[in-house]
This record gives sequence, structure tokens and C-alpha cells, in this order.
Amino acid sequence: MPEFHNYTLNFGPQHPAAHGVLRLVLELDGEVVQRADPHIGLLHRGTEKLAESKPYNQSIPYMDRLDYVSMICNEHGYVLALEKMLGIEAPERAQYIRVMFDEITRLLNHIFQLGAHALDVGAMTMFLYCFRERESLMDMYEAVSGARMHAAYYRPGGVYRDLPDSMPQYKPSKYKNETETARMNEVRSGSLLDFIEDFTNRFPTYVDEYETLLTDNRIWKQRTVDIGIVTPERAKQLGMTGPMLRGSGVEWDLRKKQPYEVYDKLEFDIPVGTHGDCYDRYLVRIEEMRQSNRIIKQCIDWLRHNPGPVMLDDHKITPPSREHMKTDMESLIHHFKLFSEGYSLPAGEVYSAIEHPKGEFGVYLVSDGANKPYRLKIRAAGFAHLSAMHEMTQGHMISDVVAIIGTMDIVFGEIDR
Repeated sequence: MPEFHNYTLNFGPQHPAAHGVLRLVLELDGEVVQRADPHIGLLHRGTEKLAESKPYNQSIPYMDRLDYVSMICNEHGYVLALEKMLGIEAPERAQYIRVMFDEITRLLNHIFQLGAHALDVGAMTMFLYCFRERESLMDMYEAVSGARMHAAYYRPGGVYRDLPDSMPQYKPSKYKNETETARMNEVRSGSLLDFIEDFTNRFPTYVDEYETLLTDNRIWKQRTVDIGIVTPERAKQLGMTGPMLRGSGVEWDLRKKQPYEVYDKLEFDIPVGTHGDCYDRYLVRIEEMRQSNRIIKQCIDWLRHNPGPVMLDDHKITPPSREHMKTDMESLIHHFKLFSEGYSLPAGEVYSAIEHPKGEFGVYLVSDGANKPYRLKIRAAGFAHLSAMHEMTQGHMISDVVAIIGTMDIVFGEIDR
């Protein structure tokens, strides 16, 4: 007779699929998971507490570092909370730029999730394909903010600056000759909008390539179909949002149900699953990428035909231009006061949420009338999803735990705030 042993073992944090900071304590019956207990805190940064000791604007770069795959979207939730408290609204052009970069960030996030999930499950080629596209998207971040990842581009009252009229060019080197460099610079000869438009024209073909590799792949389906099923009712009870909730068949998307910025002026669909398993969540994210591409195209079209300001002209909240700051005493005073002391929010509380690539990202802010928050609480999408780990893995094999972690799209920066 074969002997069955019950084990309690650590899955991670050093496991490649645990991505460095997740520790799961698994109770196993042979290779079947009986209990999964996530232990968090290995990356704890104290972001919420740090924000309470800084003027409001100085916390914007902290938001980038929460979910370091969806940088600009984190900023958006925080900046919207500040604007709601101040009773201001960004100019329309700034709103379109914000929406466009939110969707660029959604592509960045989903492409990364797809590559990492497939790699964890064993499909290595996907990771290489996905990072090819991420490079162009990172170039868009860099062109507009100067940083490839942590942009700090959104500000209360608008965005840091308008879209640039030219793109950085590659230079010949010992690795790339002049012919190769000229070919790479072809798409960089115009403005940033031209560069983004060229990418949106090519992107649907790339998504088709992802689908060719995975959607009907026999091994991929064996590893994801009927794995980690969550019913619509249970998904709502567990506080799931984003693709995790829509994969279970619940049509809930804040961009449609509680529109912010200019989402109510744009046309796009909400993809939903039917079965609530890992495969459905994969299909939802694939279709979301197509819909994001559609939104970006509409934003490009509007931005081409509607020049205008991208920042409010209220120098109690937004800095004056460098030109004015160096020639006008009043502007210099505004600049000094804004960057040394900041601005005060009226006493009160606010909750502001956006449809982050991972789900609902919310910022709950309490002000006592000072120039820094009295309390700041972040509602991270991944935190609720991780709490469902036991329920989703119970009765599955150890190898299925890897597929379930991948489908959750967890980033620990926002979980271990």
C-alpha cells in the first residue's frame, strides 16, 4: 500500500512563482492543498504612515511605488482624492491625457501579468514576446515624464506638462550600426502622439500573437481551465474587483458604473467571463487590452484637434512656469511657498476610487485642515484577492497554486503598504 504523508511547508518567499515576497504556508495531503495561509509583511514600507508626515504633493511619488507595474494609475487615485477635497477639476485636455496614460498603464500591467503568469506555468516564450511591447510603452512614460517607471506625472489640477513634440532618437553605437539605428528611429521621427498612434496600429497584431501562443494551447488550457473557480456571489462577498470579479461574470467596471475624468465620453466594452476560472480571467485581460487600445485611439484623435492648458492657473495649488518664476517676484513667492509648505485641504474626509488594472484602487483621506493628511488609507485591489488564496487553492495540487497566484496578478508593493 502506498503511504500518504501530511506536510506543512513554506511556499516562498524564495520560490520563483512567489516573486520574492509572498510566503504561503501550505498544509498538504500528499500533493493536494488542504489549507493555504498567506503570511504578508515581508515588504512592508509604511507608505500610509509616511504620507502623514509630508505635504500632499510630496506623497505623489510614493504612490508610483505601491503597485510598481501600474505606476501612473496609483497616482490617479490619490490626485483625484486631493482634487475632490479642493473642489477643483483638471482642464479637459489634462483629463484626456490622464485617461490615455491610464490605459497605456493598463496595457503595461496586463502584458506583464500575462508574461509572468505564462512563465510561472511553464510557457517561457510569452515572457519574451510581452517584454518586447513593454519597451515601447516604457518609452512613452519616459518621453512624458523623464522616468521609465516612477513617473510622478499627475498633479492636483492637471498633469506636470503637455505631451512633447519630439521623441528621443537612438544613436549609432558599436552594437547597432547606422542602418539598424535609422530603422529603429523611423517611428520616432514625429511627436509622442505619432509614436503612440503607430503603436496602437500595431498592437492588435501583437495580441493576436499572444492568443496564437496560448488561447487554444492544450497545455495552457489543462493548467488553467477549471482551476481556481470563484462564483459571482462569492467573488462579491470576498471583495474582488477588476478582472478577478469580471472573470466570474459580474459586469462591474468603475469607468462605466461610476465614470471619472472623460470616460463617459469614450466608447468601449466591459469584457466578462462565464466560468470564473483562471482561463476566463486570462481571456478577460486579453479583451481588456483590445478595449484599452480602442480608448487610446479615441484619446489620440481628441488630443490632436484640441490644444489647450494641461494645468489649472491657480498658483496656490499649481506651480508657475519656470519662465515666470525667474522673472516675476510674485511667481517666485508662489513657487517657494508651494514647494516648501504646500497647500492645506479643508477639514473633512474623502474616498476616491479608480478602475486600476488590478481592480478598485481607492484612497481614503482624512484632513484636519493642515498641509498634510491626518490619516491616509489605501484600498489596494490585490489585498482582497490574496485573502481568497485559501478558498481558491483548497483541493487543488501544488502546481495549481502557481497558476492561481499568477491569475490573481498580485504585486506586493500595494499589499504590504
